[in-house]
Amino acid sequence: MSRHQLPHLHSSSHAELEICAKEILNCLNPTADDMVRRQRTINELVNVLRSDQSLKGLLVISFGSFISNLYTRWGDLDISINLNQSKRCDASRKQKLNVLKNVMRALQQTGVAYGIEYVSNAKVPIVKYRSRSYDISCDISINNHFGYVKSTILRLISSIDEHFREFVLLIKEWAKAQHVNESKTGTLNSYSLCLLIIFHFQTCTPAIFPPLMNLFKPNDVDFVNGDMTHIVDSFAANIAMYKSQTSRKGKQSRLSELLISFFEKFSTLDDLASKLAICTYTGRWEQISSNYSWMQKRHSLFIEDPFEQPENAARAVSNPGLIEISQAIRNTYRMLSSSSVSSDRLSLLRTLVRPEIRSKLGNKHDPVHYRFEKSLNPHHHVANLSQSQPYSARLVEQHQNPYGSTFYRRRVDVETQASEYWRYRNSPRLS
Repeated sequence: MSRHQLPHLHSSSHAELEICAKEILNCLNPTADDMVRRQRTINELVNVLRSDQSLKGLLVISFGSFISNLYTRWGDLDISINLNQSKRCDASRKQKLNVLKNVMRALQQTGVAYGIEYVSNAKVPIVKYRSRSYDISCDISINNHFGYVKSTILRLISSIDEHFREFVLLIKEWAKAQHVNESKTGTLNSYSLCLLIIFHFQTCTPAIFPPLMNLFKPNDVDFVNGDMTHIVDSFAANIAMYKSQTSRKGKQSRLSELLISFFEKFSTLDDLASKLAICTYTGRWEQISSNYSWMQKRHSLFIEDPFEQPENAARAVSNPGLIEISQAIRNTYRMLSSSSVSSDRLSLLRTLVRPEIRSKLGNKHDPVHYRFEKSLNPHHHVANLSQSQPYSARLVEQHQNPYGSTFYRRRVDVETQASEYWRYRNSPRLS
């Protein structure tokens, strides 16, 4: 029995939470313009590097939430500058730092960026900056092959169920609102949050996701000696097979149900974390004492990285950070479990989103009015990447016909470096 007394979850309607979740997503979801601005930011960096003789011949690749299609309108852009195509012989830390210094100098000389910051003491050194033209915040690292493959695999995983992407956006926004999405302060990084959500989808009843061991084997994901083509192709084929063999015709869980069960499941995380690890590879809680590698490291929270076993994706979480995370989860679960509070839109927004997002949502108290207002705005469209084509970003825009009330559709194809990573030579290169 947990030392924390949690409320009993009543089976009352959570219609307001469902409407509120959709409203938040409508605000967070990137538009076609948001996607194009990111692509242009990448191309801008390519042109910046061309201006420096020492940076010619390098490859610019985006990764992170943009490639996994788990980004919001205000999400950062993660970029890797690859010094070579070989994963067997990576550059030294000194080489990476020198390249980053040259990148910082090129950004300063061209004047396309501001807020430039050189972070050399991090485990993965980066250069941070914001594009003046496109107002996109960027983090540049060197040879981040790990980041790219993980991002691509997350994109493939999200194709199993459409709720995953929506749920990631909601939980990441909640975590920011609760100040528990910052590894620098000892709380969760975004990758750990994604793994936490995958685990939730694996342990729902009925399960939405399979254990990841059903989709790949440890030797399939060898970042040192492995071939990127094999890793991604193998994972994509296994997911396609899983989807073809799994029926999704039954009753689908609603976002409100998934949210409540998520906070209920992890409401005693601080109790569980002392003995158990979250393992998405097996799809279950695992005893820390059962893994010698885990026993050797003293971490407050274990969320195993399924692609770098037995590494802990949540190793940055501190003891105070774990307490803060657990309290935020418990408080949210109590709020959502209260029929009086969960039916109050303003209370929900105070808990689930940051003040700046609340201000963008405005004071639309009447959900019927909100849906009607949304239906009158056909220009608002989401850049929804095709799940059936996971390696290319395709946008479909709607434009009002000035000669009538009908609409015509214009397809815009945007290459995003998510396009088949193994086609290095077709990516933006510096000549």
